[in-house]
Amino acid sequence: MTGNVGVADLRLVDWGTAAAEERHRILARGGDHAGVGEGLRSAIADIVEDVRSRGDAALVDALGGFDKMNLPVEGLRVSEEEFDAARAAVSEPLVEAIRTSIAQVRAFNELIVQRASWTARPRPGLVVGEQAAAIPSVGLYVPSGKGSFPSVLIQIATPAVVAGVDRIVVMVAPVPGGAGQVDPATLVAARELGLTEVYRSNGPAGIAALASGTETVAKVRKIVGPGSPAVTCAQLEVQRLGCVVEVGFGPTDALIVADDSADLRWLAADLINEAEHGADSSAVLVSTSRAVLEGVREHVAQQVAELPEPRRTYARTSIAVNGGLVFASSREEAMEVANAYAPEHLQLAVADPEEWLPLARYAGTVLLGQWTTFAASNFAIGTPATLPTTGFAQVSSGVTASTYLVRAAVAHVDESEFRRLAPVVTALAHHEGFPAHAATVTVRQPDNA
Repeated sequence: MTGNVGVADLRLVDWGTAAAEERHRILARGGDHAGVGEGLRSAIADIVEDVRSRGDAALVDALGGFDKMNLPVEGLRVSEEEFDAARAAVSEPLVEAIRTSIAQVRAFNELIVQRASWTARPRPGLVVGEQAAAIPSVGLYVPSGKGSFPSVLIQIATPAVVAGVDRIVVMVAPVPGGAGQVDPATLVAARELGLTEVYRSNGPAGIAALASGTETVAKVRKIVGPGSPAVTCAQLEVQRLGCVVEVGFGPTDALIVADDSADLRWLAADLINEAEHGADSSAVLVSTSRAVLEGVREHVAQQVAELPEPRRTYARTSIAVNGGLVFASSREEAMEVANAYAPEHLQLAVADPEEWLPLARYAGTVLLGQWTTFAASNFAIGTPATLPTTGFAQVSSGVTASTYLVRAAVAHVDESEFRRLAPVVTALAHHEGFPAHAATVTVRQPDNA
């Protein structure tokens, strides 16, 4: 964070009277993020083309050039010995935490799969529905630039396993500053899920490999996973190669709506929770109580000061520069702010969150009450935690089993219903100039039998 702006000096924005520029600052997460610059786009396009044309050699060169890790081609795929070593390196409490987290995510997504296929009879003679099936292959990207994230793999891989995807490939960025090592907890999570096809790679190059294929990495039909701006740029670029990419996972953001029933210390802790992710994250507290907003400042300042670096700087920037405190004059105005912001994570820290819930239209996840915390959602509840950010919650949803399913519409029409619909078919067929369409009706007329 630059300058001398501190969390203790957090501005309180009155939404009803705030200038357009101040509203924009909040909604834009601290500024205008115009997206991927032309220079980065051009550089990433070169990496994608290099991997497409040179395959494994380009993957090795990208690791050497960008990550300063010199590995042979044989070292791209994580070996069985590395899986064994990872298990030995991870403590039993962490292994149990990984297993519990997987079980929670599995249970949530099994409910989604159970409801994915359906049939209904809207009127006599007509049956309609959908039949869901898993996509054939997916590549999952797990970052490691700001830390190691086994929880990311759990959140994006468990739904794919539950959905029944035949081939699940994991592409992991090696631990920075090492010799190509992959976070052992991430490997433990992969093994617990039965995933053995795991590769280490530079981020953009790995995305390119998943999309185009190399001698070692067979291409996939879809790519899922969050990453840096360079990884996001690569994900956008490889769609030119015909690979579908689940987009919208950028810097994390969170918004809390609170009333005067909320505990101030808990509010501060939950606000900082997502703010510590990075200097490009953002965290906003909206309240219908000025006293809550004024009172939470001191707790935020105190709790942020207790964080180690770089998390302390990340949190200060995320709250004081990219986020802030917003006063709303009513429940309706508070939720208008929330919906305009469309947060990745929304917590309703109010006395009766169920009453507020119908007003929450756009959020990656909605957490009801102060016991339903962001951290619990990220690690333990089982609901999705890889979620749309930067306002994408207005048009997309988090990663669940639905992300890995395709649905075929199914219909059955009996003779009486066909004859009822026949005039609709012939009228539209004649208007649009399709005589063969109309003939499918006339050939079934009784006098043509």
